[in-house]
Amino acid sequence: MNKGRRRKNERHTTKTIRRNAVGHSDKLRGAMNADDFRDYMLSFLFLRYLSDNYEGAAKKELGSDYSKCEEDIINANDNQFVLVDVLYDHVADYFKKRETERKNIILRQYSGQEAKEAVEDLRIETQSLLKEHWALLESKKLNPLIVWYLENIDQVGTFEKQMRRKVHFVIKPHFLWSNIYELARTQSKELLKTLQAGFKFIENESFDSAFRGLFSEVNLDSDKLGKTYEARNTMLCSIISAIAEGLSEFTNETDLLGNAYEYLIGQFASGSGKKAGEFYTPQQISTILSRIVILDSQDPSTGKKPYINNLLDFACGSASLLINVKKHLEPNSISQIYGQEKNITTYNLARMNMLLHGFKDSEFQIFHGDSLLNDWDILNEMNPAKKLKCDAVVANPPFSYRWEPNDTLAEDFRFKSYGLAPKSAADFAFLLHGFHFLSDEGTMAIILPHGVLFRGGAEEKIRTKLLKDGNIDTIIGLPANLFFSTGIPVCILVLKKCKKFDDVLFINASEYFDRGKRQNVLSPEHIDKIVETYQYRKEDDKKYSRRVSMEELEKNGYNLNISRYVSTTSEEEIVDLADVKKKLDETEDAIKRAKAKHNQFLKELGLPELP
Repeated sequence: MNKGRRRKNERHTTKTIRRNAVGHSDKLRGAMNADDFRDYMLSFLFLRYLSDNYEGAAKKELGSDYSKCEEDIINANDNQFVLVDVLYDHVADYFKKRETERKNIILRQYSGQEAKEAVEDLRIETQSLLKEHWALLESKKLNPLIVWYLENIDQVGTFEKQMRRKVHFVIKPHFLWSNIYELARTQSKELLKTLQAGFKFIENESFDSAFRGLFSEVNLDSDKLGKTYEARNTMLCSIISAIAEGLSEFTNETDLLGNAYEYLIGQFASGSGKKAGEFYTPQQISTILSRIVILDSQDPSTGKKPYINNLLDFACGSASLLINVKKHLEPNSISQIYGQEKNITTYNLARMNMLLHGFKDSEFQIFHGDSLLNDWDILNEMNPAKKLKCDAVVANPPFSYRWEPNDTLAEDFRFKSYGLAPKSAADFAFLLHGFHFLSDEGTMAIILPHGVLFRGGAEEKIRTKLLKDGNIDTIIGLPANLFFSTGIPVCILVLKKCKKFDDVLFINASEYFDRGKRQNVLSPEHIDKIVETYQYRKEDDKKYSRRVSMEELEKNGYNLNISRYVSTTSEEEIVDLADVKKKLDETEDAIKRAKAKHNQFLKELGLPELP
């Protein structure tokens, strides 16, 4: 697809998503808030993506068999009910025959009560299998995969094994979005039950890596949907039908749906106030961090790293930063992506977001836990030889987060050499956590409030050691009001364990932005200016950037307040007092001459003179 057409499709997708996210949400949001609606909308978008990808891969894998199933459905035309009945009978015959064969084996091997119990177990198993396979026909609307599954029951196991190898996941045909939508469209009483079973299957069985709890925030038994099963089922029929109508208007191309998912997260973030900071880093800021960490750490002017050995975001939110780093690094690759998130809702968003952007479950690990407590076994390895080392670390942790430092944490390998961040602000605790896992060839970029640059006490001690050790490479001051969750200006700290330059680059970008309705915005030009200044360590404009020596920093007590080194205020004009006095004297002489001349006129007219 050419770039022009892609941009047109992206604009159409965004416009469609905006219209449907707003226009079709009234019915649902009348009963629940924006956060609840977000979880439903994003979960169904995710299901649509998985379903379409699986059906597309299945069509390619089955080849002519799939085409034959398509032809059977077309030939049935308006008489699909006849084909449904044929498939019902075929399934019944298959499992009855299977039951008879196994019953005969049981009777040959066992007798008496033992045989009776085994036969009863077989009967129950057969009824369960019949029910499971007949569930595929519940909507009475056939698709090729349903037909193939039911006509080739004995080959399904082999087919699904092949699909796991090629696309890394499996979805049973009746859990696919097309079937879920058909149940909703026809107001089937089985919709809620099927959706619950489908979510459970995707969480526990679809992927080789279990994604338990992936849909835990989508409570299908919530009273917000209705007080009874029937009421909830009816509400879901309306919700899914409305959402499906919107989703049907654009393709399932990974980039487009991924962008749509990001767009929805951003839209819900902008409307949910302070909670937004828990799960979303604005794309413009995410882009700055991403473009910085993918550059060569020793000499950024040489361009992108050819390869990143491990990427970490220990406060990953919805994983937008992780995805952005990979996007900007392409076509170069990343060995493994690691993310950690404390909030369960956001943790689920992150896992869905990664999969929806085309990442295989083997390419990333997202952990639900507390980074400050370091409760992820992978990051808690005491053997230095086995410690996780990352060439890129990015983070947008909660600003000035209150935490509970204690004696145990004081001895923690992440903090022991630096000291603990104060209870009132865990900013440096987050920084030191990520910095510990940075490789010697790596780059870390973290978003923090300006207070970390100049606050005293424990923070001053940590800041001073990082500076003396040569670990702080660049400090970037951003404009105020860029975030949904706060209006305060923030900064980006770029850290390295081994850096080439014996100075600190200060970039004061606080005055470079466009005003928006709710938030200020960084244009592509503003972003390019920041990244290029970092990349080439520019000092063209001393009111924008400057390289500051360690000697100057030491003289200032290692205070990193940006305006101390790069001020945007205009310099006061130097006043020449002698020149000013000369001009005043000349003015006074001119006044005296004018007064004398004026009094001469008054005298001639016989009028009183001026004193």
